[in-house]
Amino acid sequence: MKNIAAYLLLQLGGKATPTAADITSVLEAAGAEVDSSRIEKLISELEGKDINELIAEGSSKLASVPSGGAAPAASSGGAAAAGGAAEPAAEEKKEEAKEESDDDMGFGLFD
Repeated sequence: MKNIAAYLLLQLGGKATPTAADITSVLEAAGAEVDSSRIEKLISELEGKDINELIAEGSSKLASVPSGGAAPAASSGGAAAAGGAAEPAAEEKKEEAKEESDDDMGFGLFD
């Protein structure tokens, strides 16, 4: 990942086709470990390709990956789901009210 980041930084800096030596110098300046074989592989994989097109292609592939968390459980109707969600909230409010009334008993947490 650091090799790709160095490659992209060099391109943003105006270097259209960064070389392995360019990437190595960026990584060394940052104090990162340099793996020449990975850098050479990156250079060969990106040779003749437009990095902007590759990023756009990758973004379109990531768009199909679900990343919103778990889906809600299926129910028979929207009203039932809304009613079911309201009941636990009401129970929590009752429990909070009960806990607040316990505070008035004069007992401390560490007594």
